[in-house]
Amino acid sequence: MNIELNGVAKLSNLGVIRAQGEDAAKFLQGQLTQDFLLLGQTEARLAAFCSAKGRMQASFIGFKRSPTEILLLCSRDILAATLKRLSMFVLRAKVRLSDASDLFLVYGLAGEALKDTTENIAYYASSTWAKADFDAISLVNLYPADGVARALWLAPMDTPAPAGPALTPEQWAWGEVRSGIATITQPVVEIFVPQMLNYESIGGVNFKKGCYPGQEVVARSQFRGTLKRRAYLAHCKAPLSAGDALFATDDATQPCGTVVQAAPAPLGGFDALVSMQTSAFAAGSVHATQSDGPMLTLSPAPYPLLAEI
Repeated sequence: MNIELNGVAKLSNLGVIRAQGEDAAKFLQGQLTQDFLLLGQTEARLAAFCSAKGRMQASFIGFKRSPTEILLLCSRDILAATLKRLSMFVLRAKVRLSDASDLFLVYGLAGEALKDTTENIAYYASSTWAKADFDAISLVNLYPADGVARALWLAPMDTPAPAGPALTPEQWAWGEVRSGIATITQPVVEIFVPQMLNYESIGGVNFKKGCYPGQEVVARSQFRGTLKRRAYLAHCKAPLSAGDALFATDDATQPCGTVVQAAPAPLGGFDALVSMQTSAFAAGSVHATQSDGPMLTLSPAPYPLLAEI
């Protein structure tokens, strides 16, 4: 890709769940795929909230605002249902969960806009999921999109917006696809175990932490046998949407994969992040919506998988 992202996008599609209280980290430790007890003030965590069958009900980028406050950023279209499910498990834990979306601004920064924001932050690390606070603003490094640096910017609602040329929601969504990091939205709730979206390879699963819903299924998927579905990048001349089924040319009856998220490509057509059978990716003849539908051009995820490291 020769198109580079450069600018600032308001991310109205993301909402914020706030966990407050002395048991905030302990509570999340028992519910999500990541180790929140080890979460420091200078890092964020990618995490999944799974069903008892190990299927992802939500995905988060989580970080501490203070020793007793953790924010979880997730797709706004699943926030209410996710908050309700999480709240069922609070019981006697000293933690309060709430929808804090109306209290914070969330922006995405890319390219030169990110450099302009961080030029005076000497301690801000360049590694993915690093997090820095300056005044009331929190900045989280994301995976790059085609080599372009990206970050999440979060601050209280009355904070001036970050400076930089405007990016449209569609441009930011395209960068999200090109980064290869999947976000769970309503059309794909409870379809994937984390490894189907490469979460074990991008910092989304900690296999050394204690139990959480679906932990046995996630661990078994990792350590007993070859993983048969993975996330890949795809391009199609026709429109694609999250939840669209994918079919191999020689099988019209059984889908071989699913579109996880998609966005218009700057040079035409649609780019997408797809989860599909590794055998179908190897064969390379995959179509959208039906076996004789629009053809996909497939490519590997833009990072090494854990088995390759």
